[in-house]
Amino acid sequence: MQIFENIIETIGNTPLIKLNKIVKDLPCTVLAKYETFNPGNSVKDRIGLKMINDAEKKGLLKPGGTIIEGTSGNTGMGLAIVAISRGYNCIFVTSDKQSKGKLDVLRTFGAEVIVCPTNVDPDDKRSYYSVSKRLAEETPNSWYVNQYDNPSNAIAHYESTGPEIWKQTEGKITHFVVGVGTGGTISGVGKFLKEMNPNIKIWGVDAYGSVLKKYHETGVFDQDEIYPYVTEGIGEDMIPENINFDIIDGFTKVTDKDAALFCRELVRKEAMFVGNSAGAAIKGVLQLEKNFTKNDIVVVLFHDHGSRYINKIYNDEWMKQMGYLE
Repeated sequence: MQIFENIIETIGNTPLIKLNKIVKDLPCTVLAKYETFNPGNSVKDRIGLKMINDAEKKGLLKPGGTIIEGTSGNTGMGLAIVAISRGYNCIFVTSDKQSKGKLDVLRTFGAEVIVCPTNVDPDDKRSYYSVSKRLAEETPNSWYVNQYDNPSNAIAHYESTGPEIWKQTEGKITHFVVGVGTGGTISGVGKFLKEMNPNIKIWGVDAYGSVLKKYHETGVFDQDEIYPYVTEGIGEDMIPENINFDIIDGFTKVTDKDAALFCRELVRKEAMFVGNSAGAAIKGVLQLEKNFTKNDIVVVLFHDHGSRYINKIYNDEWMKQMGYLE
């Protein structure tokens, strides 16, 4: 029989799908690495599995232990899937800008979810970074994941996502475009692809209100770049250790409005029901048009599924309140 022994075995080996109508004005071929096919409906399943596997090997995570992490939702889901299979408890700390749907799903998977304010500095004791660290110190037999600085994050993509893309394109990929948050995806995939072919261009998509693009271009951490933004899953107000800026060729920034509207464009033009960062990613591809030529093969990664944003970017009333729809 052709079966999987458990749900964890279905993580990875996601399809690469040609985009058509939404990129019709581009000279190149654009392919979407469609990560919603993972069991938790996001790319973060890959790092959840890898980080837990590595923590077990290092003796950091022991039987019956509690997994603690600051997460926007998707990493929590990836961790929870593995935790259920292996008998761990989960406590996830998130920010109040995350969609209610994401938090409801985490609770459905048995996790305790703690919500913290978004608009505070990372080192503020109320931030979800700080609260996560404090809980890890106070909770017996616990392991603090720290996806931002945990090297297993990027390694997961170096070992799986990157090789998959290389194989699926038969080594013909010329550009990789992806939204950047923790930096694990772009750094892991980018490292692998550059090792296979140094001429491949690696592009990051950032949010307005995030420091990443300017830091990459100038090496300056500019506090004035930091202000509240709506787009979920990309951008940072700090520099995660996982981001390897040396392998990134450039960044483009996408507005909150465009990220939301282009999610809807992907549904209506490609029948792809994807999450907030995918809208930013495809708009980023369109903004990078001048970098592409006729024979280029551009791969853009879509992180997660649209079902987690049904009360936000796929809700007309919310979109009108935000000024994104008239």
